[in-house]
Amino acid sequence: MNTPPASAPPALVDLPAVRAEVVEAVWPKASVVIGNPPFLGGSKKRGELGGDYFEALDSVYSKVVPGFGDLVCYWFAKALKAIENNGLGAAGFVATNSIRGGANRKVLDAVFERSQIFDAWSDEGWVNEGAAVRVSLICFGHGPGARINSVEVAKIHADLTPGNADGSITNLLLARPLPQNVATCCYGSQEKGSFGLNRSEVENMLKLPNPNGRSSADVVKRTVNGRQLNQRRADSWVVDFGNDMKESDAALYDAPFGYVWRVVYPERIGRADKGQAKRWWLHARPSPVYRTYLKTGARRALVSSAVAKHRTFCWIGASELADHALIVITRADDTNFGILHSRFHELWSLRMCT
Repeated sequence: MNTPPASAPPALVDLPAVRAEVVEAVWPKASVVIGNPPFLGGSKKRGELGGDYFEALDSVYSKVVPGFGDLVCYWFAKALKAIENNGLGAAGFVATNSIRGGANRKVLDAVFERSQIFDAWSDEGWVNEGAAVRVSLICFGHGPGARINSVEVAKIHADLTPGNADGSITNLLLARPLPQNVATCCYGSQEKGSFGLNRSEVENMLKLPNPNGRSSADVVKRTVNGRQLNQRRADSWVVDFGNDMKESDAALYDAPFGYVWRVVYPERIGRADKGQAKRWWLHARPSPVYRTYLKTGARRALVSSAVAKHRTFCWIGASELADHALIVITRADDTNFGILHSRFHELWSLRMCT
């Protein structure tokens, strides 16, 4: 009798006239599982695996793995389940170091609460097909003692930091957001379409009248991304009809709407994401929190690159649009600017982020 492979995907059972049923693959009983599961970032799973496979994964694992969790997270969830229910003694996996934070850490939170991490290397160099990456090596289940980065400790927290018996080393994962900071931090606007304009296109649009009597400057904005923030601002522009402008209202900005109709509509109309096809004139993820903040009349916002070695914060004006490569902090006061640039916040953010 052939044993199904340990990494077998959920099986789709095709039943006529009935929605497909999804069955979770069962791992064979074992004492120890060791492996280097495939890495695939959470935002790329649907595109790489296909819509059916992505939906199957989400259907089976939605309670234990976040939808935007990296593919490697499923191995941690299945190993923990096998430790609790199928006699597995321990598991040891290679994962990207991003598993220590963000949505990915949900699987390590469960391991910490229901089992134990007994050996780990939190941030190690690794070479994968010639590319240098950073990984975390994690052993959990029934194991002797606890060692983090080859140093004996009392316990290992879910973010792969050491803990000790007297509690003098704080578990920062117990920290909770302040109610005052709800809806304060978000990504910028993600286009998912060719909304970008060059200087000559912008100049032509701004010269032309519109049926509504308004300037196209309402919907043609200078855009800022992470690379520009850390290096040099570029002369980049984008058509932006905001978060919820109706198609009939957008059409009253004649030249910008005509450009989006000619260029973006053909890209969007055939996409599997029905929301993008239906609202083709709008950015795919326009960042509602950011848009609500702009509607308050704020003259500026704080931004920081979503991916960068150093945490730096800059102001951008309300007439500029932060793209998805930037984190937006919806504050306009100098006090918060000082707090975010302080040594206290730097240490905090480096411990809490991926």
